[in-house]
Amino acid sequence: MLDEELARIRAHRNNIHRYRRLLRTKLSDLERQFIQRRLAEEQTALKALAADTFPVAFALPKHQLASAMMGAEP
Repeated sequence: MLDEELARIRAHRNNIHRYRRLLRTKLSDLERQFIQRRLAEEQTALKALAADTFPVAFALPKHQLASAMMGAEP
């Protein structure tokens, strides 16, 4: 299951890179609008899939965050 989700994440990332490359080329206004819309859709899909695949996020309390950023022990 994780392999399938990682493959989908890679596909979305590849599409995003492709659309960004296309936006650097000469396009008509209609083509540019279409690609920008597809890029936004791919970014949204990637964000949602990544959140579902990797739902755990760790947050440090503020006092520990400052210590961690300075390399100090709590």
